[in-house]
Amino acid sequence: LPMAFRDVNARRHIGLQQLSSLALAGRTLLGPMKSCKFIVDESTNQSTLICSAVRLIESLDLSSAAGQLLNETIQAQNKEFKTGMSTLLFLIGAWSNAILECLQQNVPVSAIVSVMSEGLNSCCERVQCLQISIHDVNKELCSSSVRPNTFKSKTCQIGPDSLLNPQNFPYFQKDILAPEEVIPINSCSHQDDCNFNKCLVSPLAGFGSIASLVKPAGDKSTSVSSGSSVITSSCNKQKLTHSRYFSTLGKSHFSSQQGNFQGYLSGQSADACECYGLGHLAVTLSHGNQASMKLLQSIVAYQQERAEGSSSSQFNIAEIVTCCLLGLPESYSCVFPGLVTLVSPEQATVIKYFEDKPLRILLMDGDLTEQYRHLGFNRPCNVRTILEHPSLQEGRAGDLWLSSMLDILISFEVNLVLVKGNVCENLMERCIANSILVIGSVTRDVLRAFGEVTSAQPVTYLTQVNAACVGSGAQVELWKACDGRAMDLGELVPVRIKVRGIPLLTAVLTTTVPSKMQLIEDRFWTLVYRLHHALNDEKVFLGGGAVELLCLSHIQMLAEQPLQPANKNAVKEFHNPWLAASATEYKSVVLQALASGWKQYLSVVLCNTAKAASVLEACTLVDHHLKKAADCGSPSAYILKEFRRGDLLRGGSGPFADHGDSLKVYDNVTAKTEAWRRALDLVLLVLQTDAEIITGPKRNQLLNSHVSSEFMFL
Repeated sequence: LPMAFRDVNARRHIGLQQLSSLALAGRTLLGPMKSCKFIVDESTNQSTLICSAVRLIESLDLSSAAGQLLNETIQAQNKEFKTGMSTLLFLIGAWSNAILECLQQNVPVSAIVSVMSEGLNSCCERVQCLQISIHDVNKELCSSSVRPNTFKSKTCQIGPDSLLNPQNFPYFQKDILAPEEVIPINSCSHQDDCNFNKCLVSPLAGFGSIASLVKPAGDKSTSVSSGSSVITSSCNKQKLTHSRYFSTLGKSHFSSQQGNFQGYLSGQSADACECYGLGHLAVTLSHGNQASMKLLQSIVAYQQERAEGSSSSQFNIAEIVTCCLLGLPESYSCVFPGLVTLVSPEQATVIKYFEDKPLRILLMDGDLTEQYRHLGFNRPCNVRTILEHPSLQEGRAGDLWLSSMLDILISFEVNLVLVKGNVCENLMERCIANSILVIGSVTRDVLRAFGEVTSAQPVTYLTQVNAACVGSGAQVELWKACDGRAMDLGELVPVRIKVRGIPLLTAVLTTTVPSKMQLIEDRFWTLVYRLHHALNDEKVFLGGGAVELLCLSHIQMLAEQPLQPANKNAVKEFHNPWLAASATEYKSVVLQALASGWKQYLSVVLCNTAKAASVLEACTLVDHHLKKAADCGSPSAYILKEFRRGDLLRGGSGPFADHGDSLKVYDNVTAKTEAWRRALDLVLLVLQTDAEIITGPKRNQLLNSHVSSEFMFL
């Protein structure tokens, strides 16, 4: 997708202007109510629906140096956290514009770099008072008055031979929960569940269950004990629920439907807090993503059930995989123990032969090809292979390899082979002819999960196989939808590989819209990683714009402080009295520029969530809260109080103004602060690179010439 840059000054700081133009395309991706974009491939005329900064950046023309740096920054954030990319992209654009304004006021580059860096560090320290530990979230939930009225307690125990209760896993299909006993598909009653779930916001039928709630760790000024709220809502209310920002809930039909639902709770009270709170934490981090939240809650419940609710940290992201099925309504999305994957119709014929039969399984940690060699393999350079019969065709050697590999599989009676890498097509065909199922491109985590329950030991080459490497107990079947239909999606057929007690879970994601498939998968993994990082951090930020509002208030307070002469420490740091004096002189201007980034952030979120009709109205609302926070004397105390009441950044009118309850939402700590730092680091890097080019030995010649902008930023 070519990117049309704005009319920029072709003689100065092209890099910053390019960053600003590129980031402008991601404004609608900010906040819980993102506006999706259709990206059209000009070469194929195919389109896809995107709703994340990562997919947007992949579609833009990033041939410029600034664009390449932007792409690397976004990809680094995505690789490490899988969340925070939209915030990162927006702040890059906002701070690029702010710095350009500083440059127009002749603020020295050295002052911009030093003051902005110090300001961001100060903000990161200041917002620590808005962190709340996971333990406090669970503790608040257990003491919340809403719990007895929301969930009906039930002791859930699981043994190696016990049948898991489907009611405890709202997005599990009931027929797949028995380890051995097969429950007929047509006996799976959906009537009661469907009647109940019609009252929920999510349209998914046959499932149900959501949980909710909270005490942050306050600063010196105050301590907080949050209220509680029920998080189910009438499907008649066409309003946003589970919103990351400013959301409240309609009245629930839950109380009249309690008899149809039994929530997941452990028998021990302390463990119940941890287990129950972990499911609640997924809700508070969902940021309006209802469908993914339901799937994740079922995953959490299943993992907690297997761990007997022993700890709130019993969430293993390595035991989760996804399978995307195109052609089914989104209401068919659900979670299955085992591996659900796609195979060719030819492989499906083998599966029909194996259905309901125990299989011998082999795991391969590499490619199943003749040319594959493990990492670190050193091919001898002084060894030459001489054919005894040079007249033989080259393909004969390949046939010998195929025959020998197939003989190994047959001799050890292997029925199923899971391969981490690629599989030789000719070998695949021979295996199908001999009723051996080979599935490639399987992750190492999947191999590990099957190895644990089948006693199979991964091998790198088939020549290493011995009797101890082959596992047993696996079963393969055609995947069936919740209404009992076996699916044939044309070129590929979904199948399920299961083993008793396997920890691996597959989230089957479905949709009838091809361009939406990637979007659904991205949203699911974003939520999964939010919960994962929250547990790793052992704390979360208050959400709903609380952190950004405190940053804005703190920076403005620093900017309003009277100018002071440069102290000795500052002079020593800059090694130049002029630089220290310059930073002090322009401190207020630069800090206001830094603050403008967070103010624009809050304003755009307010507009995207329809809490403000215009940017001007949004800025007015933000200024109103800033004034009240300043008048309070302790901005953090004011923000904590408003967060507790659910009034933070809420307008006097709007779709949620008539409701008193609001949903408590949270953000990741490390992912958010790293997004801030990466955004500022990139902007300052581009600023200093531009400055070095412009202030070089040919500065006057460069500024007075019509040099192409491509040479202005290297």
